[in-house]
Amino acid sequence: MDWSLLLTQLMNGLQLGLLLFLLASGLTLIFGIMDFINLSHGSFYMIGAYFCGSIVARGGSFLVAVLVALVGMFIVGALIERVIARRLYRADHLDHVLATFGLILIFDAIVHIVWGPSGMAIPLPAILDGQVTLGSLVLPTYRLVIISGGLLVAAILSVLVTRSRLGMMIRAGASNRTMAEALGVNIHKLFLIVFAIGATMSGFAGMLIAPITEASIGMGNDIIIIAFVVVIVGGIGSIKGAFHASILIGLIDTLGRSYLDDLLKIFMSLDYAETAAPALSAMLVYILMAVVLAFRPQGLFPPAGIRA
Repeated sequence: MDWSLLLTQLMNGLQLGLLLFLLASGLTLIFGIMDFINLSHGSFYMIGAYFCGSIVARGGSFLVAVLVALVGMFIVGALIERVIARRLYRADHLDHVLATFGLILIFDAIVHIVWGPSGMAIPLPAILDGQVTLGSLVLPTYRLVIISGGLLVAAILSVLVTRSRLGMMIRAGASNRTMAEALGVNIHKLFLIVFAIGATMSGFAGMLIAPITEASIGMGNDIIIIAFVVVIVGGIGSIKGAFHASILIGLIDTLGRSYLDDLLKIFMSLDYAETAAPALSAMLVYILMAVVLAFRPQGLFPPAGIRA
């Protein structure tokens, strides 16, 4: 076995997992606390990428662009919550799905009008556009930046949720929203902050991946499906669950696409293995979700107060 290739694929899986975590952590908080299904969460991923790209295109540094775009994404998330999402909390889930699907179309149209139909490439500064050698392993510097950024956000979010007053209110709202409101928690303010934080983290994921894939219309529409899988596998409302499930799904997806054909060749002919492997690798994360729903429907790491 080529161990250098395996380590590279593990790093790719970790990178994918941490990007999924940035998306899924906000999504699971919004779903778990507000009982609100937000299909347009992936649109924040796209908007964040375009915000960052626009600032870089105007001569700003990539780091400054990320910091400014994070503030912009928080404001966008707060506005969407205040103007649109807040009016839907008491509606049923079908209304959530229809309204947020409409938001996807609106965001895509806005991007088309403002930035045009073609994608936006985001150049990296020279310091991030190199390689790092770790023994026999050669990794792009920017991949390590993505992994470090994802881990840093995970650590900050963990401290925020477990050790701060806001985190206490978030946990209370996730466990029993009615009781939290009765005890004096300003639910409307809490919902606005949580929604805006979720939008900011989703936008941050888009900013990180855009220099690799470029910003494009609808770029969040595919990855949001996997983010929902992460939420279900990890446990709705659980940050810990979102983190572990994101890493697990990132590794399964990456390693499955790289090595499943070699595994299938043990049991079937070369032609069948090469034909079946791509289809099966694309199904692995959904098979995992089906197994979790069958045997542990509350998720692998449900939030406190949910019976295991």
